[in-house]
Amino acid sequence: MVRLFITYAVLLFSVATANAETLKLSLKDAMSMALENNNRIKAARFTSEAADQGIKSASSRYFPLIAFEEALVASNSPTSTFMMKLDEGRFTNNDFQISNLNSPAAAHDFKTALTIQQPLFVPSLSPLKELAVKDAQKSGLELEAAREGIAFQVFQTYLEVQKADARLKAADKAVADARENMRLATVRTASGVGLKSDELRSRTHFSTIEQQHISTGNSLTLARMRLALLIGLPDDSTLEITGFSDPVAVPAMSDRAINTALENRTEVKLAHTDLEKSAAARKLARSEYLPTVGAFASYQLNAKDAPFTADNDAWSAGVSLKWNLFDGFRRYSEQKRALSNQSAAREMLESSTRDVKYQLKESYIRRDEADKRREVAGHSVQDAEETVRLLAKRYENSLATMVELLDAQTALNQARSDLVEAEAEYAVAGGRVHYMTGTFVKEMLK
Repeated sequence: MVRLFITYAVLLFSVATANAETLKLSLKDAMSMALENNNRIKAARFTSEAADQGIKSASSRYFPLIAFEEALVASNSPTSTFMMKLDEGRFTNNDFQISNLNSPAAAHDFKTALTIQQPLFVPSLSPLKELAVKDAQKSGLELEAAREGIAFQVFQTYLEVQKADARLKAADKAVADARENMRLATVRTASGVGLKSDELRSRTHFSTIEQQHISTGNSLTLARMRLALLIGLPDDSTLEITGFSDPVAVPAMSDRAINTALENRTEVKLAHTDLEKSAAARKLARSEYLPTVGAFASYQLNAKDAPFTADNDAWSAGVSLKWNLFDGFRRYSEQKRALSNQSAAREMLESSTRDVKYQLKESYIRRDEADKRREVAGHSVQDAEETVRLLAKRYENSLATMVELLDAQTALNQARSDLVEAEAEYAVAGGRVHYMTGTFVKEMLK
């Protein structure tokens, strides 16, 4: 954290003092900044904090509920006025007259009350708290998944920048080669040993390569913008990467690697949590069949003329038991629904486990494939470069046509592009293995 803070502080200072200055970032710095500043991770973090408060909210149900009330009531209802006078302690013999009982004058009452309710036995409280705990665990796992996902996305985008930069360098070579071919054709035409069509064809080829160079440069600019967006840099900032050349080391495919994936992948953890949550939901449904017991107490002041005063006071206390005996089979249906949800959660856990195993094995197969493609692409570039070198000499000696030379040059440009793509895919494939084991952030930030 100290290293991250220092790095980020330096970057912010650089942006504040010179917006035009280009920031240079390593892969670890980019990933660390994204983990702290990416909006999706921040949103997941706030959601996790909100779920943690849900546990405290559920736990608060065990504590007493204390309420204060001040109310003003006015009425000429016989029963209401009768009770007001009793509560205020102002009842007289005159109030028993039939006319006063049947048609009393309007009266009012200021009621001040302090009440306490304490649950003693509420079967639903424990499963409700357990559900809140599982919701908090799910939110924490979703935060973990967001961190892993954004970090891997930064890794891919960082390599996209590196790949675009390598393509731009390859495009620079292609432009230089096309310019040299055009020069050769122009010289041969001027000396009378070449064809005008060769010169025109070489110029057309040069124009095509220049257009591709422009597109490649724009792709690099957009890749840098995507990376800046992911790591939370200001919109007007510019950056460059220091490069990532070391291959991503991965452990050999084994049962241990599979077990590591099953222990760390958030999909499996979420499925486990959903299964545990469904068990808590069944407990909650069964608790509806049990009675609830609670204690209560109140202290009350009643006054005729002013609030918060007392013409009379009273208190009450007791214990209550409530038992729902029949509710139209609602509890039975809720219990059956909870049982079905638990079965569904169990099946989802099995599905997630099988998916994780398959994805891990696939990532290893794809990494081996990327390694072989990288090796083949490297040999292709060597062969294509030698082909262009030989054809260029043959063309200078009028032993080859411009069409043959340009075709070979096009093949070389494509081979260079394929090599850049293969090297980037090999790096991504290594990172994907760690991502599929659920240890990407841990391994890449070592």
